[in-house]
Parts: sequence; C-alpha cells; structure tokens
Amino acid sequence: MKRMLGSRLERFVETCIDRRAWVAGIFFLVTAAMLLVATKVEVRTVFEDLLPRSHPYIQVHEQYKHAFGGSNVVSIVLEAEREDIFTTPFLSKIKQVTTALQQVDGANQFQIVSLASRKLKEIRGSTDAIDSNPLMWPDVPQDQAGIDKLKQAVLNNPLVYGAYVSRDLKSALVTVDFYENAADYNKIFPQVMSIADSARGDGVRVRVTGEPILYGWVKHFLPETLQIFLFTIGCLVLLLFLIARTWRGTLLPLLAGVGSAAWALGTARLLGFNLDPLVIVIAFLITARAISHAVQLVSRFDEELAAGALTTRAAAKASMLQLFKPGMLGVIADAGCMIVVVLTPIPLMHKVSIIGTVWVMTIAISACVMTPVLLSWVRYPRGYAHGLDLGRYLDRILDLCVRTATTRWRYAVLTATVAVFGVSAWYASRIQVGDAQPGSPILWQDSAYNRDAAAINQQFQGADRLYAVFSGTKPNAVKSPHVLESMAGLQRYMAAQPEIGGSMSIADVIPMVRRVLNENNPRYLEPGRTAEENGELMYMFVSGSDPGDMARFTDIQSKDASVTFFFRDHRGDSIRTAMARLKAYVDAHPLAEGTYRLAGGLVGVLAAVNEVILAGQIESIALALLVLVVCCAVAYRSMTAGIFFMVPVILSNTITFSYMAWKGIGMNLSTLPVAALGIGLGVDYAFYIVDGIKEKLAEGKDLTAATIASLHGAGRGVMVTALTLTTSVVLWCASSLRFQADMGVLMAIWLFVSAISALFIMPAMVLVFRPAFIVKTAEKLEADSVGDVPIRAIPEA
Repeated sequence: MKRMLGSRLERFVETCIDRRAWVAGIFFLVTAAMLLVATKVEVRTVFEDLLPRSHPYIQVHEQYKHAFGGSNVVSIVLEAEREDIFTTPFLSKIKQVTTALQQVDGANQFQIVSLASRKLKEIRGSTDAIDSNPLMWPDVPQDQAGIDKLKQAVLNNPLVYGAYVSRDLKSALVTVDFYENAADYNKIFPQVMSIADSARGDGVRVRVTGEPILYGWVKHFLPETLQIFLFTIGCLVLLLFLIARTWRGTLLPLLAGVGSAAWALGTARLLGFNLDPLVIVIAFLITARAISHAVQLVSRFDEELAAGALTTRAAAKASMLQLFKPGMLGVIADAGCMIVVVLTPIPLMHKVSIIGTVWVMTIAISACVMTPVLLSWVRYPRGYAHGLDLGRYLDRILDLCVRTATTRWRYAVLTATVAVFGVSAWYASRIQVGDAQPGSPILWQDSAYNRDAAAINQQFQGADRLYAVFSGTKPNAVKSPHVLESMAGLQRYMAAQPEIGGSMSIADVIPMVRRVLNENNPRYLEPGRTAEENGELMYMFVSGSDPGDMARFTDIQSKDASVTFFFRDHRGDSIRTAMARLKAYVDAHPLAEGTYRLAGGLVGVLAAVNEVILAGQIESIALALLVLVVCCAVAYRSMTAGIFFMVPVILSNTITFSYMAWKGIGMNLSTLPVAALGIGLGVDYAFYIVDGIKEKLAEGKDLTAATIASLHGAGRGVMVTALTLTTSVVLWCASSLRFQADMGVLMAIWLFVSAISALFIMPAMVLVFRPAFIVKTAEKLEADSVGDVPIRAIPEA
C-alpha cells in the first residue's frame, strides 16, 4: 500500500515538474483572476454577523429591540468645563446635538433621548388632571427664570437627575439607538463624530461611546493596519533576504503567501463574504504558514544542490518528493483545526472558519506545488546575493540543539517541559471568556474611546444596557401590584452589584404619578394597591404624553414590560454575575401573571456570545486536537504518532493561553479563531523534523545520526522561518488597535514556542522514547524509495 502511494506521489511530482510550463501558466492565470476579484472584497463589520441567533437571549433581543432598545446605542455626553449645564448656550448645544442626530443614517427616531427631546417629561398635578410636559422642548429657556425652573424640574425627577443629567450638574447625556438591520458603522461613525465636533468648544467637552463608534474607530485605523501589514511583509522579505542570501529564498516564499491570499480573498468575494477588519491578523497568520512551507522547500532545495544534485530540476523534484507529505500533513492539520470553528453558532465565526480553511488549503498549491515547480527554473547557483553570512550563527544554534538532544541534557529538557506545562496549564485556566478589562479590549486603555467610556460610566449610571422582559400571560398583566412589586424588587436586588449603576422600569413611573396625584407626598411613592388603580395612574401618565413615550417601558397592551439595567462595564465576570443573579431572582420569585424572559440590549447580546464561546471553546479545542490526532495517526499509521505530536501543540497553547490570562486578554469573537488556528500552528515545524529523521533512517543512518542530520537540514528551515516571522510580527505592537498588538505578541509566542519544541523537545523525545512509528518503520521507508535508491539520486526525466 505504501509502495503504491509512493509510486503515485512520484508520478505526481514527475508530472508537475515535467509539465511545469502548463502548471505555472494555469496557476498564474487563476491567481491573476482571483486577485482581480479579491480587490472587490468589502472590509467592514456587519453587526448581525456577531449574533448567535439560535440563543434564547438573542431571540428576546430581536423581538423587543425596537421598543425597549437595541445593542447599537450611542451615548454622547456634553460636559461644562466651568459652570454647570444650566446656561442658555450649553442647553442650546444639547438641542443642537439632539436635532442633528435625527438626520444620522439608521437612527431610531423614537429612541433619541435627552433634555431637549420630548421623551424626558416633568409630571405635575393640577385640580383637573396630571400634566406631563417635556422638560425642554421645543425651545431652550432664554431667561434665568426659565433656566431655574428647568433646573428644579430636573432635580425633582429621578428618571432624569443622575440618568441624563449628572449628579454634579456639569454633564448632560444624549442617547440614540440605531436600527440594527440599517446600522452601517461606516456611515454612522463619521456622521456622529461630525456632530460631536460641532458641539465642542466654548467651554464644552464632548465624549462619545457605543458599539457603532467602537467599530467606527476600527475602520478609522484600517489604513494604519494595512500599512503595518505591508511594513511587516517588507521586514519579513528583508530578513529572509539577509538570512537566505538568495533571491529564490526571498521571493518564492513571498509569492507563495501572495498567491494563497489572492485565492482565498477571491473565494471570499465569490461567496459574498465581507472581511472584518479585526480578522486581518488571521490573514497574516495564514500567510505566515504559506511562507513557512515555502522556506522549508527552498532550504531542502539548497540542501539537495549541496549534496550533489546535477541540475536544479532534479533538486526541485527531490525536494518536492520528500517534503510533500509533511507539508500536506501540516496543511490538512491547520485546515482541520480551522474548520471546527464553524461549529460555533455565530455567523462571523462561520465566515472566518470557511475562508480560513480555504486559505490554508490553498497553501497546498501555492507553496507545496508551485515553489518546487518554480525552483526547477532557477539557474544553478554560483554564489550568493550578498556577502553577509548569518548562516554560521544559525549553525551555532543548531549545534546547541544537537548537543542538547544527544547528551544527558535531553532529560533536563523533558523535565523542564513537564514543569513548564504544569505551571502554564494551571495559569491558563484563569483565562476569561469575554472581555477581561473595563472598556473595549480592541483599543488601548488610554485611547480616546476608552477614556470617554470611563468618564461616561463614572458620571452616569452606565453606557451599556441589559433588559429583562416581563412577559404576561394576558393583556394588562403589567398593571398587577404583584408584578410591579416584583419588578421593583428585581431592581433593588440587582442594584447590589457594583457594576450596575442604575435601572429603569414602569415600576419607577407609576409611583411618581401616584405621588404627584397626592400633592407630592413621599408616603405615596409606591404602586397602587389594585390593578385598576395602576391602570388609572398609567392612563394619567399616557394622556399627557406623546405617542411612543410609554413604549420604552411597556407595550400598548400592558402585557410585556422591560426592566432595564445600566452597566458601567461589560467584562465577562460582570455579565456572568448579572445573569446568574437575574436567574436566581426569577427562580425565587415566580409570578402567576407571567414570567421574566432574558435578555436584551448590548449586555444581553454579549451574554449570549460569551455563553456560546464558553461552550464552544472547549468543544473547538477538543475537536481541533482530535483532528490533529487523527491526521497524524492516518499519516503515520500509528495512534502513538497522534499522541506524540500533541506535545508541542499542548505546550505552545498552554503557554499562549497563560500569557492571555496574565495580560487580561479574554477569549472572545476576535481571539477564538486565532486560538483554533494556533493549535495547528504548534505542530507544523515538528512534522518536518520528524520526517527528516525518518528519511535519514531510511538512508541507513542510526537514530542519533539521523536526528543530527534532520536538525541541520529541516532544522535550518525551522530556524529561518521562526526567526523571520517572530521578528516581523512583533511590529504589530505599534498598532493603534490593542487587539492587533496583542495578537502580534500571541503569534510571536506561538511561533517561538513551536520552534523551540521542534528543535529541542521533539528530538529529545525521539531519542529518549524511540517511538515505533519512527524507529521500526525505517526499513519500510527504505523499501518505499524508488528502486531502493536514495531520492536525491533519482535521474532527471
């Protein structure tokens, strides 16, 4: 069977090299076409791609978002730098901002709330009825008497004072919600920021926060991200040129990366997928894999020439034949680890998984096939492109690897590996699902957005919202005293959590109306004693209001009502604590009139995403490891091989996850696909080292000599790739997006640990444990070689 597979592989290699003009022509033609298509890929964030639609929280959010609020709320705060906000110029700016927001694309006109809107009202009692009038609409007070009257009305209204006017009276809040199906962040961001800029100055400071603004900043920094990406590629090319000292060792790996990128992005466009700006780091990671495979082939090509290959064509054949198996195994392992992300029920993850898998699979063509095909055209080398020889320094490192593996130091290496694994696995268990720090982890903590978010959360109840919906069994269920008392009790219970700055529900409105009706006597600040009385109080409030004013509290039938909570941060721990407390209260306080449904708003959406990731994280990692084990077991016909290759994978991932836990990098939508791909990333180098050992054993060397030869052969390719890629990705630390910088460091850690594992740990394990799939198959490998002759001696066709 193995002889037959070897014969087929040999025929495939012969065909590719002998018909190289056709192979290259077809490749470049398809690449040019796909590159043309790839230029039309849209780079944007689609909010609906972030939602796990099958989750019950999302279903509640989708059902009630237009009435009770969605997850695209933008908060704009105007701060008075000198006096309080109660001056005509300052109040005019509030009105200016409120009016301008009505013209922003996708804005929900019924969800624009501020002092200058019709939503915030003053409730007064008269001899005839309850009057409910807007606090400051349609006109701004022009005299001191009018301003003093407005100020007193604000101080007497608990739904406004502290919620839309800060306690120190120096800041005012304007909020606007956007229809999610019409929320185009690329349009919202510049329009809102233009409104904010127009209000700045004359002693007024303006702060802006919200998901549309956050992702608007991401798009704002996209040109910088692309510049860093291109600069990183440029540094990578320069490092390859310095170390490889040849144009073939520089340009062919770059061509492999560009080719795979063109095919993948072209496929994305043909499938109608957009490219989220935050997944550009994944693009670089996969491009790095293409470059890595190509570097291995070029290194093996140079080795064949040094060993006496008569022509570059023969050297290209030999290098392709020997490295096709480990190269394809690495590609399949990477693709298998990436495709398991599709099981996460989030549309963005589906897109990332599909495109990532396609991207990885294209490496089989762009690197494993095209690199040796193009190498076959290279002139027989007579020298180097420059005189700087860094190879001797690489040889010193490889000599250290050899000494470590072939002496008793290998036992120390394995002991240290076990110790590092134990410590890193323990610390990695601290990694958080969801955001680990206040503010957005996408941007640096000292960014303008995070500074604004921190200030808004300090001055007001909180910029992020979560609402639980009481769903009655019949109309008018909300009017029941038991329901209103339950809602008020839920608000008091949740207020004990420090991350929740405030809450709002119909249970706040009815007591206010009842108190006003009873000459503002605070003894009557409670719901009515019967459903009929509460109905009358609600009617009195509605009769003096505008259409839609009651919609943010309850529906028109008084059957469903929201209890909205304002959060000062959306860290994973804060959300999990809040959801656990909500569920505990609901379970402990059942109602005959209906039940509570969880949960809507941005925090509700994030709670759903975190729960999906928490459940899918373990599943994805376990399946990725299973894919890896199966690939190794099938390729080497040994389950031992699967377990053997898990060592560098688990070690690189536990160390990387430990770093994430240490630096407060949570597992979220952006980091999950990087983590899944990192599982495959940790094993590619090991494949080349082990296959190099097996090849040398087949040539008749003993195990020690074969290990030494493999380290000096395949190990050089590992060294070149690891040094160039690790050095290059560190440049991502200069990004204005903290996420890009963090992922650059994570990639550097993965690459470095994977290289160390392949160069130090794997040889030590081979020599200590002498696994059967390596040692006892040497004779079979020798029999599989063509005519029992070493591969490099195959004559050119």
